[in-house]
Amino acid sequence: MSNLTRYDPFSMEPVSDLFHGLFRPLRGIATGDDTPLLDMKLDVTESDTAYTVKAELPGVDKKDIDVKIDGNTVSISAMVERNKDLKEGERVLRRERYSGVISRSFSLASEVDEATAAAQYQDGVLSLTLPKKAASTQKRLQIS
Repeated sequence: MSNLTRYDPFSMEPVSDLFHGLFRPLRGIATGDDTPLLDMKLDVTESDTAYTVKAELPGVDKKDIDVKIDGNTVSISAMVERNKDLKEGERVLRRERYSGVISRSFSLASEVDEATAAAQYQDGVLSLTLPKKAASTQKRLQIS
């Protein structure tokens, strides 16, 4: 008796890689030159008095980072630039470094005291210290 085998048209290595690549989950919206958007990774921790945010922004200039606080909403945006200059006779074989604006917004459970918030950028990591606003004390009205 002969063994039956299923024909797999994608079994050839180059063709298989091509089609499997098409069905991978999308990593982000593509820009005009089909470069995936940079993903800003965040760590947010909380203590009794403040939030601490660490955002990875490798290769970004400190002057190109913008942080906005509105109540309990924090927005971080940065301009990422890459050198697109090619020397004569060079051609791009693969381009994975993103160029453009990236941003990330998120909400916290408590409002942030913008006046005492602090930011520091070192070694590609933006560190934010966001003190919580003091809870407003309720005032009891005397009824006359």
